[in-house]
Amino acid sequence: QVPMVESGGGSVQAGGSLRLSCGASAYSAYCLGWVRQDGEKPREGIASISSTGRTNYRDSVRGRFTISRDNARNELYLQMDNLKPEDTAVYYCVAVWGKCDYVTILLTDSGWGPGTQVTVSS
Repeated sequence: QVPMVESGGGSVQAGGSLRLSCGASAYSAYCLGWVRQDGEKPREGIASISSTGRTNYRDSVRGRFTISRDNARNELYLQMDNLKPEDTAVYYCVAVWGKCDYVTILLTDSGWGPGTQVTVSS
């Protein structure tokens, strides 16, 4: 496992936006995704993108978050708009080989990086 490193988190007010990034050079052919964890709650997958660009989202973020990847730069992104206090969490980027959706990314083959904190105030 080679954990990826996330960046771009911060503190914003409700309705604001943030863009998360992650270097994914070791996983260019993998399904990539974003997982978040709020305190002691279970981790939840929120978005995935296949190597061919097919995306999948958890209902709670669909329409507000956009996952994308730049295969030339080996970067993964998560554009988060209209943020809500319930989006507050540590966000992790992960890679998985095989079936690609926001649930299967929890079976990460890349392990867990340090994460990046996102805090949304009301």
